[in-house]
Amino acid sequence: MPTNFFRRNLIRQVPQNLKQSRARTRVPSKIRVVETLTNQTSASPFLRGQAEKLQAILESAVDAIITIDSKGAINSVNPAAARLFGYDQAAFIGRNVHFLMPEPYHSEHDSYIANYIATGNRKIIGKGREVTGRRSDGTLFPMHLAVSEFAMDGQVHFTGIIHDLSAHKATEIALHQAQKMESMGQLTGGIAHDFNNLLTVIIGNLEMLEGKLTTPLQHELAAEALEAADLGARLTARLLAFARRSHLEPEVVNLNSFVVGLTEMLHRTLGATIYLSNTLSPNLWSARVDPSQVESAIVNLAVNSRDAMPDGGRLLVETANVRVDEAMSMNLDGLPQGDYVRLTVSDTGTGMSHETRDKAFEPFFTTKEQGRGTGLGLSMIYGFAKQSGGHASIQSEPGNGTTVNIFLPRYQQRAADTGMSNTPERATPGRGQVILAVEDDPRVRKLTVSRLTQLGYRVLEAASGADALILLETEPHIDLVFTDLVMPGGISGYELSANVRANYPGVRMLLTSGFADVLAHGDLLAAEQLKVLRKPYRQAELAAAIGNAMAP
Repeated sequence: MPTNFFRRNLIRQVPQNLKQSRARTRVPSKIRVVETLTNQTSASPFLRGQAEKLQAILESAVDAIITIDSKGAINSVNPAAARLFGYDQAAFIGRNVHFLMPEPYHSEHDSYIANYIATGNRKIIGKGREVTGRRSDGTLFPMHLAVSEFAMDGQVHFTGIIHDLSAHKATEIALHQAQKMESMGQLTGGIAHDFNNLLTVIIGNLEMLEGKLTTPLQHELAAEALEAADLGARLTARLLAFARRSHLEPEVVNLNSFVVGLTEMLHRTLGATIYLSNTLSPNLWSARVDPSQVESAIVNLAVNSRDAMPDGGRLLVETANVRVDEAMSMNLDGLPQGDYVRLTVSDTGTGMSHETRDKAFEPFFTTKEQGRGTGLGLSMIYGFAKQSGGHASIQSEPGNGTTVNIFLPRYQQRAADTGMSNTPERATPGRGQVILAVEDDPRVRKLTVSRLTQLGYRVLEAASGADALILLETEPHIDLVFTDLVMPGGISGYELSANVRANYPGVRMLLTSGFADVLAHGDLLAAEQLKVLRKPYRQAELAAAIGNAMAP
């Protein structure tokens, strides 16, 4: 290292009488050696210059530098060490270096040195390793420690160069958390997609069976089964929200209006023991988000806060304009820099432990009693924020309440803004029009054919996008293609739609999916005004969607 290089050169060039003088006075500090060399009138200009360089290196080093003797007593520290550990420089000198270490390093440190001096066996010396340091306030932090040795006054001394790994570790943890959430989202989205296909078959067949029932008991049983299936559909909708594959219907909104509009309802929900207040930015930017998701997020957070304050407390809802810079971006899992609208919900409740906070956004994780929560409320909020191009974060400590921040991108007005058609859906019976049903799941395809036939349409069926293209070439009178979005075989519902638009302009399109990854294909949907019918759906919803797609 440069420090040891200069030290060796300086020691070799010290006059004999200066060495003897230093030995008599037992100079303990490397810094004091430099001062002695600098102040000696007999020192040469070259030696003085080298001493000043060494001093400058020690003073300006970014990493902490500490020297100790063979007993572990500290001889010198640089300013970076004082800043890192939180002590004055003078507080280090003469103390055993193990006071900067937690267990087990604290108790074992001196034996490391003694073992090396006695045996020459290197466990630390000359090697870099990751260890834990302890600051003056008792907090621990990760650090990289590199130790080297040098001789002075016939004694062995050691130099430790310490690099703080706190920021690096925080980045690693944030990256790991983001990767974990992304993996969980992919898994959750896939499960929800398959589950929605099953629910589509269950709901569809129950509805078709319901029309053939004759007794009140039969109708009651069918109604209970349909209600259970609807609950399953709502569950998968929450899973899809976490997986960022919900079918969002964004609008340009001002979040202040939602907070004000929900205030009365929240007062009734929270009860008399919780004081609700708002702090709303008067010049709040607009955001383009799904209004229903915003309302759901506010209500979910308020209910969570209520449950965390069983003896009462304060709940604060805030809105603000925020410009995310590079530093904020690093603390928000790499959220792109720019302008955001921030919605904040804070409470004075019981708070969360570090472990609970790290898992709070995971689906099905809950601290509530069994039967009191699904563990999907916060995961929905996280997924909604991410799918909207923003982020959600939690700040919480046991006994100090919880704050949840939702960052949503500022809406920038464009000259020509296209979007999904807001034409009201209409349910009109079919009059023999030809619909090509494209679905790879044979059970869903069979049910779809039956449903469309019952609605009065003539139905052709295809198991893949490739089969659908063949039928489009051979069947000249197809009026509408009703296709699943995600299909094997190399042609997805989006690609099939693009082909139909290009080559069969008179044929209408309607898409369906158990997980509509609308975010990834938002431009295509907006440009072509495509409609997506989310699985599972009721017969009435199918009829309305088909009627709307067929309308001139």
